[in-house]
Amino acid sequence: MDISEYVGFDAVGLADLVARRQVTPAELEAAAREAARAVGPQLNAVVETWPSDDGPRPGSTPLAGVPFLIKDLGVTMAGRRTELGSRLAAGHVAGADSTLMARFRRAGLVTFGRTTTPEMAYSTTTEPVLYGVTRNPWDLARSAGGSSGGAGAAVAAGIVPIAHATDAAGSIRIPAAYNGLFGLKPTRGRIPVGPAVDEIFNGLAVHGSVSRTVRDSAVLLDQIRGPEPGDPYVAPEPPRPYAEEVTRHPGSLRIGVLAHAWGGRRTAPPVATALARTVRLLESLGHRVEEARPDLGVDWEQFVLANARLWTANLTASIDELAAASGRPVDFSTLEPPTLASYHYGRRVSGPDFVTALAVRNRVSRSLARYFDAYDVLLTPTVPDLPVPLGTHGRGAEALDGLGWLRRLFDLSPFTAAFNVAGTPAMSVPVTADAGTGLPVGMQFAAGYGREGLLFRLAGQLEQASPWSDRTPPVRAGSPGR
Repeated sequence: MDISEYVGFDAVGLADLVARRQVTPAELEAAAREAARAVGPQLNAVVETWPSDDGPRPGSTPLAGVPFLIKDLGVTMAGRRTELGSRLAAGHVAGADSTLMARFRRAGLVTFGRTTTPEMAYSTTTEPVLYGVTRNPWDLARSAGGSSGGAGAAVAAGIVPIAHATDAAGSIRIPAAYNGLFGLKPTRGRIPVGPAVDEIFNGLAVHGSVSRTVRDSAVLLDQIRGPEPGDPYVAPEPPRPYAEEVTRHPGSLRIGVLAHAWGGRRTAPPVATALARTVRLLESLGHRVEEARPDLGVDWEQFVLANARLWTANLTASIDELAAASGRPVDFSTLEPPTLASYHYGRRVSGPDFVTALAVRNRVSRSLARYFDAYDVLLTPTVPDLPVPLGTHGRGAEALDGLGWLRRLFDLSPFTAAFNVAGTPAMSVPVTADAGTGLPVGMQFAAGYGREGLLFRLAGQLEQASPWSDRTPPVRAGSPGR
């Protein structure tokens, strides 16, 4: 298959070609590898590729034969390196498949490489020392987002139509917004994270994907959802496959709009303009849209502090484990300044501090649940500004402690983390673009616990009304000169 033809299909479309024997999985994989070589030097989104080892039978699943990339964190593939974007974990080889990796195999996906992530996924930009900077295909001077920045850049640039991603405070939705993609953070407990752990960051982190089309994310979620024995959270079973929800009409929804974030960060004019345009589109589709300001149940400083305590305590335990396994020191030779500062902060979090932070998680969950009793959906910008220039996160970072680093991350992305704390689904949708720069602007839609089906219905409607797949970034495989 020619690369220019390959990038014109989404994952479901490619799998259909395989099922009808118009193309083989090997041909698709060859096209994906060619795409990776074509844009790799400019983007630096893929850490490494490897020979595929278990090609699926054509037509056996809805995604059989589709090229796929996993994030270098959160999922392990037997015999392949998992380095978490960190010098501390460099060279680590996984001994076994994680539960989710086994489900990716069962879905028929052809996993041939891993994508970049910031160190320990502990940033909302992907600029690790170990791999180097990952660039945005819409503007190479800007961030691709994080922590699933490599996945976002790889999908936007056409290397693969869909890629694995994770999200602890926006790490699916932020790269989706920055790269003009669809990205849904599922409900807590929808996708298993075991067997090595029962939860990640006390349930704040989940697995998912970024994709160019809504149906790809829906079909993949159908293939990988559902609990494993021993899981601490079990999301309610959906009434029908998510793939069916994408084509169902959502009805007339009551949608609240939060234009400016809880912490007082003002939304930049280009994003505010895009939000207003989205509101008009929703109203034209028959939805009832009004201003709303959901109560988090705690003030912003309490919210940030609780997240800092949960994040850093978990991070510290992980770093200690990695250091013991690798025999490497925990210092500036193995960790970047913000990660090391967060490690030391986490060592000072006491048991009572940790329990108090869990109580804040509960208060936020209960408070947002009351909001979703009154409204079907909450609309916010995914991030308050256009994709930030590379280097923005790192300015003066060496002077920040663990709490200060998290304050910086939450100031840059103040809309997303609340739904990780509450465990509710939220998606970033590239409804529109900035007229001045042409950069994509993501809009976040959140719904009540277990209501991914509603979000897929709304996303499918928006995709039809404002087809974002028609827009392509300047750096894309299959374009002239690539």
